[in-house]
Amino acid sequence: MMSEQEVLSVIRAQELATAKGDAGAAVDAMVADVVVFDLAPPLAYRGEQARDIEGINAWLETWRNGVTVHMADPQFIINGDLAVAFGLSRMTGVKIDGTKVDSWSRRTIVLRRIAGSWKIVHEHASFPMAMDGSGRAVTDLLP
Repeated sequence: MMSEQEVLSVIRAQELATAKGDAGAAVDAMVADVVVFDLAPPLAYRGEQARDIEGINAWLETWRNGVTVHMADPQFIINGDLAVAFGLSRMTGVKIDGTKVDSWSRRTIVLRRIAGSWKIVHEHASFPMAMDGSGRAVTDLLP
């Protein structure tokens, strides 16, 4: 379907921007009042807080040779000017201190077609929580 390809192209362009370390291009995919539930605290980033290029650049600088975030095999629900993409997302890279990161998380992206272009209105990424009372995020699961 054409709409699925259009939505996927927005997601892939954002992933490519992240891999290239281009925070500006990564936030270009988002509407001004986007709401993001990210892996890092706080519980929600809204609007300019979610589109904080300086903050994103600071995070990107914590990686040696960049970081890759890729939603594998996304599923789509598209109805008119509203689209939802969901699936598992893999983050890989090496932190400045040498720590290797290769983790899978859950990810949902909601987009709205505005003036003919798809824009991200909401993103949600999360890890499952260990149900042993520790409150620990489980970051080592594989699909």
